[in-house]
Amino acid sequence: MRIVIVAQNASTQFGGESLLPVNYFRILRSRKIETWLVVHARTQAELEALFPEDRDRMHFVSDTWLHRLLSTCGELIPARVNEFTFGLLSHLYTQMLQRRIVRRLVSEHQIDVVHEPTPVSATIPSLMFGLGEPVVMGPMNTSVKFPLAFRSRQNPTIDILIAIGYQFVDVFNRLVPGKIKAETLLVANERTKQALPTGVQGKIIELVENGVDFSVWRSDSTASNEQNQQIHFVFLGRLADWKGVDLLLEAFAIVATQTDAVLEIIGDGDMRGELQAQTARLGIESRVVFSGWLSQEQCSLKMQQADTMVFPSLREPGGAVVMEAMAVGLPIIATNWGGPADYLDSTCGILVEPTYPEGFVKGLTDAMLKLAQSPELRQNMGMAGRERVRQRFDWERKVDRMIEIYQQTIDTCQKH
Repeated sequence: MRIVIVAQNASTQFGGESLLPVNYFRILRSRKIETWLVVHARTQAELEALFPEDRDRMHFVSDTWLHRLLSTCGELIPARVNEFTFGLLSHLYTQMLQRRIVRRLVSEHQIDVVHEPTPVSATIPSLMFGLGEPVVMGPMNTSVKFPLAFRSRQNPTIDILIAIGYQFVDVFNRLVPGKIKAETLLVANERTKQALPTGVQGKIIELVENGVDFSVWRSDSTASNEQNQQIHFVFLGRLADWKGVDLLLEAFAIVATQTDAVLEIIGDGDMRGELQAQTARLGIESRVVFSGWLSQEQCSLKMQQADTMVFPSLREPGGAVVMEAMAVGLPIIATNWGGPADYLDSTCGILVEPTYPEGFVKGLTDAMLKLAQSPELRQNMGMAGRERVRQRFDWERKVDRMIEIYQQTIDTCQKH
């Protein structure tokens, strides 16, 4: 089997969906499967350091003056609007250059299947069609809206612009018909299937978007706290409004009056200064640590030293960090909304209903107090979560399934 993986970005440092192509390439090559990777050159140095023996299998699209111009323009407008304006134009321009490389690879190396794992959006058009071999796209995972009680956090102007953009999804995807013509489309859930452009011709298969690399996210029982030691809660993610960290701080302020617990916030973002100011106003500076951005390996070590992961995101379509914390053996407190609700059940965590702001904060507080006061419950949930991730979300098992899908796609095309 000969495979080309094509993606906008591939990186362990960028995080998010840019991790997906790295893991596919890493595992397929570790299994000696003939695989090539086509990505933007912004991560070339990182990838060549990660895969020094596979430099000849990685092909990079150079950063051009047009990329830089579109990036500069995108910085002048809200990020969500940039996604379907300058960001989309930059993506399609990159794909145009990638398409030439992929077609050449297909011709020179008798490629069997082309896999486009990102972008994970179900609506963004793709130029990966007419390549001479079948195309697999995804797994895709569509965005989610804020819960009804938190819609005030949305910018109405941005929402109107996005809603207008969605009216043209089918038009854009007919003009650039990669998704419509793809032989196989992978979706993480039913809501993503419903978000696909109309008229898709390929087979639709459900497969979770994220996975866990157990070589990075591993449990270390020697690092965990003893029963009588200070309870250590941890949050990991971007410090953005929709992540709900401000609500977590409100909830933890009450927890801090009843326990000696500490809260560590790992990540960075536009709201960091505002959140640190909120911590001061609440009088919990001595109990909250802002650790900033850390590498995956550093995050894994931090998780091993914690007792519970709290993830109050209000608009999370995926949430790989939830799986990663489960893999380390942490019980999870998360919002019963979007991706985390797909991954968790009551055996391995507590899902808090986002009914209304005050009730949500109280739910977070109650969940933290419950776990702080029960080492046995933390241990049982942590063990259950780790087993759940190993059974359902291990990257190795995910690639096993992906290889089956590649073969099914190849076989179907050969029959026709």
